[in-house]
Amino acid sequence: MMLFDQPFDAGKNLLPFDGTVNYHGRIFSDNESSLFYHKLFDEIEWEHDKAIIFGKEIITKRKVAWYGEKPFSYTYSKVTKYAKLWTPALQEIKQEVEKRSGETYNSCLLNLYHSGEEGMAWHSDGEKDLKKNGAIASVSFGAERKFAFKHKDSKEKVEIWLEDGSLLVMKGTTQLHWLHRLPPTKKVLTPRVNLTFRTIED
Repeated sequence: MMLFDQPFDAGKNLLPFDGTVNYHGRIFSDNESSLFYHKLFDEIEWEHDKAIIFGKEIITKRKVAWYGEKPFSYTYSKVTKYAKLWTPALQEIKQEVEKRSGETYNSCLLNLYHSGEEGMAWHSDGEKDLKKNGAIASVSFGAERKFAFKHKDSKEKVEIWLEDGSLLVMKGTTQLHWLHRLPPTKKVLTPRVNLTFRTIED
């Protein structure tokens, strides 16, 4: 298992093979991160996430929201959501993310984790609505959390700490060959807001 520590070279691929992940570190200042964190916390229309598991509807503690340039429909975990239109704060963040990553995005899935006890299980973002091998840009505000990758065949793991105001970009065949997760922890007591900018194809 590889565990990366800062500082980072944004041009370096964190994955040893079968995909590309670049960590840009903190792209927003302390003041910008604090401002966006509070705006997103207060202005986004958060709701508890739902998933259908073994035919049963599960409601998570974690809250989610789905935004985009138009009311895209997006289905994951057998639940369909419809995007709300960009807020000014989301547009501002997206503009900086596109500049840093050299990619464009038309939608964003947001997650609100109230503490470290809320996480995300192993998964890959391979839904049919997403652009094939398209870039997914993950922006974090609030609590610093560990983020992990696991190769689907070799089971090799890569872990990284995502800082407040940081940008991580997954692209190429990453979703095809690697799973990722946000491990739960009792050591983190404060919230984290995560934005994953992506491209939906009609």
